[in-house]
Amino acid sequence: MHTRIRKFNTRDTYPEQKLDNDLCQVVVARGRTVFVRGQVGQDLDSALNVGVGDAAAQAHQAMTNIERLLGEAGAGLQHICKITIYLTDPRYREAVYRTIGGWLKGVYPVSTGIVVTALARPEWLVEVDVIAVIPDEP
Repeated sequence: MHTRIRKFNTRDTYPEQKLDNDLCQVVVARGRTVFVRGQVGQDLDSALNVGVGDAAAQAHQAMTNIERLLGEAGAGLQHICKITIYLTDPRYREAVYRTIGGWLKGVYPVSTGIVVTALARPEWLVEVDVIAVIPDEP
């Protein structure tokens, strides 16, 4: 019923932590609704951190990842309906939102912004997740 894209286990992603969870980067539910895992300033292929210390650069990498993952699911940025942005410091808001806004010009998703104490790794300053819906007609 659901398509799961880029499956992984957390023991490989976070070897320093004692985790063993089967997850994936994207779930396409009933062929139309696309749930993208929170993306950070980390290259999808190499797992190298990008923009350490630079929230805008991390937001750019997160959006690069989101665009790529949506494409792998048969969707695009124009299909995003909901975006959630997690920041570790409210002072990053303007730079991060400006960066993300450039990617979503003309899309008009609903948005939630949350300031959190920390993300899964201390070098990550921003995390972005999205929900998209692929229309019946392209």
